[in-house]
Amino acid sequence: MIRLGLVGKKLSHSFSKTYFEDKWEKAKITGYSYDLFELARINEIRELLHSENLLGLNITVPYKEAVIPFLTEVDESAQKVGAVNVIKITSSSITGFNSDYYGFQQSMINWGVLGKIENCLVLGTGGGSRAVIAVLKNMNKEVQLVSRSSSDEHLTYQDLLNVEMKDFQLIVNATPVGMFPQFDSTPDLPYGELTEKHCLYDLVYNPEETMFMKLGQERGAKVKNGLEMLHLQAERSWQIWTS
Repeated sequence: MIRLGLVGKKLSHSFSKTYFEDKWEKAKITGYSYDLFELARINEIRELLHSENLLGLNITVPYKEAVIPFLTEVDESAQKVGAVNVIKITSSSITGFNSDYYGFQQSMINWGVLGKIENCLVLGTGGGSRAVIAVLKNMNKEVQLVSRSSSDEHLTYQDLLNVEMKDFQLIVNATPVGMFPQFDSTPDLPYGELTEKHCLYDLVYNPEETMFMKLGQERGAKVKNGLEMLHLQAERSWQIWTS
């Protein structure tokens, strides 16, 4: 049995195991298993990476950056982003990739709003936001980061009270705020300033409509969740493992 799996700290919310098992069943693909590996510390991955019949792993928060020192190679996709969410293991190498970049880029293209967007607010500065930032900059969009802590490189949520929200056509929630089971949680934005000219993209996919999206829709904004991105990056992971 060829083994695959997901590495993270808390994985009860993960869709990956069900996604791949359903995919294999529908396509009548046999000989693979997918497991969840909850690690309290990233150094626990060392033994896992050298376990028997392991072909590859997905990596989720909070280990997308911390896993890099344990790899022998880092693909260009992961170098662009500065984070790894896919690992392929062969007899001679342990290589890190980033499929979030592909997933977010293709999802934005599919959405059909890129022509209306020049300036973007990206909420969050962790591993989840890195692919978003890299994609938007590669598309020649201006990106302003927002974080809870103060820095010369980004705004705080308090700073947004003094910012013209109309200047930002796209707002991306790249934080876990609003994810199951915290359905009522939402990033601290001046939602009353949103209009039909805004586009809100939430990387959260469970629930399908987050409070962030709901409050945007109430103001006429276009909204999209992260489910399509998740499917796209999962398929990219499968391509990496089986190529």
